[in-house]
Amino acid sequence: QVQLVESGGGLVQAGGSLRLSCAASGRTFSTFSNYGMGWFRQAPGKEREFVAAISWSNTSTLYGDSVKGRFTISRDNAKNTVYLQMNSLKPEDTAVYYCAAKRALFITATWVKTPTSYDYWGQGTQVTVSS
Repeated sequence: QVQLVESGGGLVQAGGSLRLSCAASGRTFSTFSNYGMGWFRQAPGKEREFVAAISWSNTSTLYGDSVKGRFTISRDNAKNTVYLQMNSLKPEDTAVYYCAAKRALFITATWVKTPTSYDYWGQGTQVTVSS
């Protein structure tokens, strides 16, 4: 079984910053660097929304339109961890944030934005941005 555990969520004022982490582990989890990683978010009553994705090599990233220029995804393969640095937060960023993993050498827009493309999911961490 593969486990993805998110952390770093919380309450922040608009304009503030948070850094989310997602640690991967598990007996059947092969090399972390074999996986493309993504972040999604879901607000109450809304569909799960793509936020960002990163390739195994750290050389390719993709972002959702609503977070471009404010959020940055990165990963540390030695620590089996992917990060989401969130700056200039807005109340509309309030949601549960999930990380996800897909065994893939490359990330492309054809699949990274589709939740069903991913093999594993974390349990989510709540981010609340107050106005």
